[in-house]
Amino acid sequence: MIMETLARFTQTFQVAEIDLIYKTGFNVTERPKITQATDAYELLLKNWNQGRLGFVEEFKILLLNQGNFVLGEYQVSQGGVSATSVDVRLIFAAALKANASGLILAHNHPSGQLYPSDADRSATRRICEAATLFQIDVLDHLIITSGSFYSFLEGGDL
Repeated sequence: MIMETLARFTQTFQVAEIDLIYKTGFNVTERPKITQATDAYELLLKNWNQGRLGFVEEFKILLLNQGNFVLGEYQVSQGGVSATSVDVRLIFAAALKANASGLILAHNHPSGQLYPSDADRSATRRICEAATLFQIDVLDHLIITSGSFYSFLEGGDL
C-alpha cells in the first residue's frame, strides 16, 4: 500500500534529485594554509580583481577545513561604491557544499577607510550567529584595501 502511494506520487510530481558531492583536484597539503590574518589578506589581495578593489564593494569568503587549509574562495556579492548586500544563505550554501569547518569573511572598502561601519559589525554578528547553528567557525573578517587591511579578530570586534 505504501509503495503504491509512493509510486503514484513520483509519477504525478517531478522532483529533483539532490546529490551532495565535493570534487577537488588538489591534495590538501598543496593548498594555502592560513595561520594569521596576513596570510588571508595576501591570498585575497592576490586573487581580488585590482580594477574593482577601489571602485565597487565586494564581499568574499575563504572556506577552510579543520587544519585551516583553504578549500576555496567564494564571491558572495558585488555592490556599489559604498555598500554591498550580504545574503547569509549564500555564505552557508557555499560553506556546506565545500564541507568547510571555518570561514574568513572579507570585503573591500573602495573609500580606503579601514575601520568597520555599524553595518559591517551587524552583518558580522548575523553571520556568526548563523555559523554556530552549523558548527562552523568564523575565524576572522577582513576589510581589504590595496595597501592594508583591518582584522575584526585582531581589532577585538570578533
